[in-house]
Amino acid sequence: MTITKEFDFLCIGSGPAGQRAAVQAAKLGLRVAVIEKRLAVGGTCVVSGTIPSKTFREAVLSLNASQQKRDTLGFQSVSPPSMGELLDKVGHMVGLESQIVENQLGRNNITLIRGDAFFKDPHTIEVRSGVDTIFLRATHILIAVGTIPAPPPGICTDGQVIIDSDGILQLSHIPRTMVVIGAGVIGLEYASMFAALGTEVTVIDQRERPLEFLDHEIVDELIHQMRNQNVIFRLPETVERLDLSPGPPQRVIIQLESGKRHVSELALFSVGRLGATGTLQLKAAGLEADSRGRLKVDAEFRTAVSHIFAAGDVIGYPSLAATSSEQGRLAACFAFGRPVEPMPSHYAIGIYAIPEISMVGKTEQTLTKDRIPYEVGLARYREIARGVILGDNSGLLKMLFHRETHQLLGVHAIGTGATELIHIGQAVLGLGGGLSYFLTTVFNYPTLAECYKVAALDAYNKIQN
Repeated sequence: MTITKEFDFLCIGSGPAGQRAAVQAAKLGLRVAVIEKRLAVGGTCVVSGTIPSKTFREAVLSLNASQQKRDTLGFQSVSPPSMGELLDKVGHMVGLESQIVENQLGRNNITLIRGDAFFKDPHTIEVRSGVDTIFLRATHILIAVGTIPAPPPGICTDGQVIIDSDGILQLSHIPRTMVVIGAGVIGLEYASMFAALGTEVTVIDQRERPLEFLDHEIVDELIHQMRNQNVIFRLPETVERLDLSPGPPQRVIIQLESGKRHVSELALFSVGRLGATGTLQLKAAGLEADSRGRLKVDAEFRTAVSHIFAAGDVIGYPSLAATSSEQGRLAACFAFGRPVEPMPSHYAIGIYAIPEISMVGKTEQTLTKDRIPYEVGLARYREIARGVILGDNSGLLKMLFHRETHQLLGVHAIGTGATELIHIGQAVLGLGGGLSYFLTTVFNYPTLAECYKVAALDAYNKIQN
């Protein structure tokens, strides 16, 4: 075995965690390399996850806005775009984002190595490409390989009738009917997008309530709005079996344990993701993943082997591109003993369904469980000038304050711009602010930010009673 190159820091994966870790290490003047198995740089986030799904969503929203404008002006409706036209927009954006990431690595003198990575020992990585095999040795290593969709039990995805979330990008047409198995974040995002395209969507999940980590009132509003788009929810229901009809045309037959039976043009299987560690040969490094392919780390993102770190979706919750990015940066600092503040607990969560949802801080159910006295302030978009201008009469912002200290405890939003609007609350929460800030602050008018003032006044009036 001949060591071709040696580095101070080696990142396996070029997604948000690997990218940010590599750049941080390079800023410290270290020799850094990133291994990426795909041709496109940026990991699942850029290639098949965050960027493609959000671009697809924007294409759908743009289509609906154009159609509504034509209807309002009395123009004759035009045929909706094909799946190919929608995916062309996705492909264009993926290419742009991938090039941005690759350029950033290049500007920081980070060596980009394409190929599949395999541990040979705790400090040595073998990289196999279609051309050759090289061996890399590093003082510190970061595993940032992300996740892959969990496969459906007993039957393989075929890319045509039964797909996982990555298979969305290979669809040839917009399905007339679709069953989404799994009411998690990804499942509900795509269910709402295809419903907006006119697809008859049925969502099946074995849980009584989806997205339990979110505020229940917000989730109830999401389900209400999705039902208005003719989405059918089967909760709680367990899938017993998936079968394929002989066709043509071929259909998927979903048999539920309750005896119900659904026949659909397409089934999207979305019941979680697995850490993409299966091919890394972790045992050679002295590591072992859990049953879902994820790695356990300490507060400094160290694995059981002290010089090997892991960050991003491969270590589990919260599995957000934003938190993965920060985890990677912190891991690089910890690896080389640089002083750094730990990641704050007040990170925002965004769910890009139609409508979008965002939250930061505590939920009502958590505060109730912990017996923390609180008061709620609500602002509805239909009462806000900007909300009326946007035509969003169902959005809302919800703020939770400690009833005695008036400290801000949590912010929850659903509607247009929710994932942007949440950051005002995030800043106040992180700085330890409370009700008085919102009561005395003047926000631009007309903006959705005015929701904070209205919600604060609502909470204040309740506290005074």
